[in-house]
Amino acid sequence: MDTQNTPIHIRLWNKDFWLLSIAHLLLITSMYILIPAIPARMQAHGYSGMETGLAMGAMGIGIFLFGGFVSYLIKAHSRNRVCQYSILCIIACIACLYYIDSIATQASSVRYYFIIRLLMGAFYGLAEITLMSTLIIDTCESFQRTEANYSFSWFGRLALALGPLASILIYRSMGYANDLLMACSCAFAAIILISSVHFTPKAPGEILKIFSLDRFFLPQGFLLFISTVLVTTILGLVFSTTKDPVFYAMLITGFFFSFLAEKYAFANADLKSEALTGLICIGTAILLLITRYDIIVNKLAPALIGFGISLIGSRFLLFFVKLSKHCQRGTSQSSYFLGWEAGLSLGLFLGYGILSDGNKALIVAFVLTIVTLFFYNFIVHPWYMKHKNR
Repeated sequence: MDTQNTPIHIRLWNKDFWLLSIAHLLLITSMYILIPAIPARMQAHGYSGMETGLAMGAMGIGIFLFGGFVSYLIKAHSRNRVCQYSILCIIACIACLYYIDSIATQASSVRYYFIIRLLMGAFYGLAEITLMSTLIIDTCESFQRTEANYSFSWFGRLALALGPLASILIYRSMGYANDLLMACSCAFAAIILISSVHFTPKAPGEILKIFSLDRFFLPQGFLLFISTVLVTTILGLVFSTTKDPVFYAMLITGFFFSFLAEKYAFANADLKSEALTGLICIGTAILLLITRYDIIVNKLAPALIGFGISLIGSRFLLFFVKLSKHCQRGTSQSSYFLGWEAGLSLGLFLGYGILSDGNKALIVAFVLTIVTLFFYNFIVHPWYMKHKNR
């Protein structure tokens, strides 16, 4: 039987790794705080579902804007400075959100929301790609890097629950402005942590290409990229239907059990078992949310979703690494990030903008789960087994 050999530990003495991982957690938390906050604000001010959907979906477009220039920027400039300045621009974009409704009419404000979210996505993509594809790799020895990539991704996954959970609680008790303040504070704390890590300057190569797929997108991972987009589109659709803090708290429970399952239940399982199990758990959770909603389902369904999305995320991340060739590890990480964020934004756009109904969004999410399961099992996994390089 082909085993997964999933790494689950990182060396605790690597202080720089942990500083960057916490910075990663804080940066993504600052972005995910806005997932419930912006729709709540826009709906309270009378914006239509399509207008809200466009604002939420714009970030998914923005993350691709600077990607092709990442390799040039980090070779021509200090790589940690590129990340820090990008986060400063994110903070400026979040601050601008506070003033949109006061400086323009509602009709023109929609354009401002779209533009700011687009720019926010662009700088977020630049910061995260730099952080994932370069900074975190530079802090580890070559034999630790797969381990580091795996562990690093868990911090981002935790932010998927922590950001919306904090946002909802703050919005209900202290209002929208404090949500934005918390998002800015998390991003600023990320800058401070990155500043505390020393990076040895690297001399640029002889040839600097302004635009390159290096550290941006892995062409040989395209089908896996599509699968990642599909999975997180389902997640975005589900997120568009709930503003319940219990939902996001139970996601964390699901993450915890998935971590244990990866260590014990799936350690020697068939390679595709994690992804298929994850999709089945997500489909079961969505079906429960569609057919009945009570106290038990309110807690069980998000835990199943958290369990499933973590299993899939961990496995797909390692698949991206194994599809990459020599010196393409950073590119594989950014491809995984792009697929994850693009799908999440697409799901939020569809949920708020096209469907505008919680039950319809869940039905579409369920159908998409079935489609993704068959697509992965019969197309993506056989293709992966044929094309993996490691």
